[in-house]
Amino acid sequence: MNLTLIRVARRAMATTFEIALPQGTPRAVDAASAALDLIEEIEEQLTVYRDTGEVARLNATAAEGPVAIDPSLFQLLERCAGFTLETSGAFDVAVGALVDAWGFTQRAGRIPTDRELVEATGRCGFRHVMLNPSGGRGPPVSATIQFRRPGLKLNFGAIGKGYALDRAAEILRRDWGIDSALLQGGGSSMLGVGVPPNDPRGWPVSIRHPEAGQPALDVVYLKDQGLGTSAATFQFFEIDGKKYGHVLDPRTGRPAAGTRSASCLADNAAEADAISTAFFVAGTDWAREYLRSRTNLAAVMLNEGGERAVRMGSANVATNFELVDQK
Repeated sequence: MNLTLIRVARRAMATTFEIALPQGTPRAVDAASAALDLIEEIEEQLTVYRDTGEVARLNATAAEGPVAIDPSLFQLLERCAGFTLETSGAFDVAVGALVDAWGFTQRAGRIPTDRELVEATGRCGFRHVMLNPSGGRGPPVSATIQFRRPGLKLNFGAIGKGYALDRAAEILRRDWGIDSALLQGGGSSMLGVGVPPNDPRGWPVSIRHPEAGQPALDVVYLKDQGLGTSAATFQFFEIDGKKYGHVLDPRTGRPAAGTRSASCLADNAAEADAISTAFFVAGTDWAREYLRSRTNLAAVMLNEGGERAVRMGSANVATNFELVDQK
């Protein structure tokens, strides 16, 4: 793409977020900085690595009774509940106990014992999360959340970056009048706002191969769309020659297996992140069936042992892709 971009980046959520704006965008650096400020605020709200965050507070207290929460967080939880239902539990943010049991919260991977795994699995699942939009009796009315199981913990690692990009894009559009931008979080979560000035197809983004040095799996053009990629490329531990990835299957309590990389194209980055995680967990056959009724989605997946990526999706998004032939 022959286009000069103004790039502003910042560390957040244990990765690098970047906002790229076409040269000539008025007050580009100020706008990007404001959007990145919001991403930092969202990190502080969602993080489970600091006790000061709202989600950390919920994890510590919501099993004791209803806890009032910020409206934006309540809306995110409602969306997560929907994704969990739609994916039959392949995506679930109520898996913090499992993330702890496998050592990923502490960034010190370990294999839990069978007893630890059973206990952790029993403290997981969005079915144990009660959302109350009215929040209880009398004014002021606020939304509340309560956990049915002690020890249940929320962890937004599978959707947090995409959600933050969507919120940042809202700032760019609403407060700064920007209708052309490319946002990314760690390379695994992408969001194209509008199109670049010289390409009506959208923002070209390569889907990286999970193995370093390999050619890209595909190229997708984002036009007011998000792209999420789920893989265990960097976050894993190895014991006796076997790798254990950080993407856990909420249904079994164990690291997902059988898929090397799953990318999903969606109308927004949060949905792309959530559904790419579900595809990575549930596998190609399940993803293909899921996509039959979702005409706004498409996917590129690479299975374990597969030499070529498999592209799936409806005809109305097929033109977004460039390299891999439909299978």
